Amino acid sequence: MHPLFRGTSVIPVLSIEHERDAVPLARTLYEGGLSVIEVTFRTAAAATSVAAIAAALPQITVGAGTLLRARDVGEAVRAGARFLVSPGTTPELAGAALATELPYLPGVATPSEIMAARALGICVMKLFPAAALGGPMLLRALAPVFPGMAFCPTGGIDEASAGEYLALPNVPMVGGSWMTPRDAVAAGDWPRIRRLAERAAAIGRREAA
Repeated sequence: MHPLFRGTSVIPVLSIEHERDAVPLARTLYEGGLSVIEVTFRTAAAATSVAAIAAALPQITVGAGTLLRARDVGEAVRAGARFLVSPGTTPELAGAALATELPYLPGVATPSEIMAARALGICVMKLFPAAALGGPMLLRALAPVFPGMAFCPTGGIDEASAGEYLALPNVPMVGGSWMTPRDAVAAGDWPRIRRLAERAAAIGRREAA
């Protein structure tokens, strides 16, 4: 596990529609106990949001997710992303991501994809879409076949299921968006988001205890 993720159990996965929401949202999550966040490159505001968070809140580790092409990697790095995440991978994308020497979590869904990522020297991967693939049952099946490999499952994880994932020995952290409901972000309901963040952080502490 890269030192950047040490002590991290829950990573908020954010799709930020408006740059103006980026800093207050990230600050609220940090105040709730979540200091590592992923901003997905699914919106036009993604890169500027990463840059805004990186500049205003250096105490937060902000990464870029949903990277699909090598040029996405370049855009994320220029914005100040400190780690990189993709839903799957290609040789070109993996080459660009690994060349940055930033932590890179490629998305995997099958044993063959895990083996391909391991061949590149990657030992921590994103399992996506986790719930649709079989969730904890799949991860338990993978554990004896891939000793030493760790997974950050995302996709369909919520407050109720996060603890079950984190209880698995091959799952040091999970990613999810349940602590940032779209309506709460749109309304600027930061107190609600902070409460959800605090509960998410508590799940991680409970499973680590």
